[in-house]
Amino acid sequence: MNNYCLRRLRYALKLSDKQILDIFSKVNFKLTPVELQSYLLKEDDKKFVPLPDYILTIFLDGLIQYKRDKREGEKELEQAERVALSKKQKLNNNVIVNKIKIALSLKADDLIAILALADFRISKSETSAFFRKSDHRNYRECGNQFLRNMLTGLTLKYRSKKEPD
Repeated sequence: MNNYCLRRLRYALKLSDKQILDIFSKVNFKLTPVELQSYLLKEDDKKFVPLPDYILTIFLDGLIQYKRDKREGEKELEQAERVALSKKQKLNNNVIVNKIKIALSLKADDLIAILALADFRISKSETSAFFRKSDHRNYRECGNQFLRNMLTGLTLKYRSKKEPD
């Protein structure tokens, strides 16, 4: 699912390979163009390499900085520190959706509208359950279907061609 997320975000946000490498460099992570291409390939390609959780985490953190700039007072991490920190963080669909939401400055209503573009209906309270702490009584696991529909909605929102009448 990690490679799929990277491919879909790249397409939806119209990111070039250079922009993706810039996103990684924003968080002091060096990825070669060859490595990037192996992560962007489809699963049935011989050169396909599964994207590890920690690299997707680093990409999403970089996307946040790329779209929103670095927070004041935030410590700059070296690559080894960034990898160690990202490997400690448990990556699941809830974390992915939350990081995308932060990077694109989406509010609950924006998220609902994006999902509606993909013909996926959800209430505000249902979406808020995805962003709660995992030990909260109203926490809900974000399924693959939700994430796929969110990525589809983002594609429709950012890549739709709105021609003047």
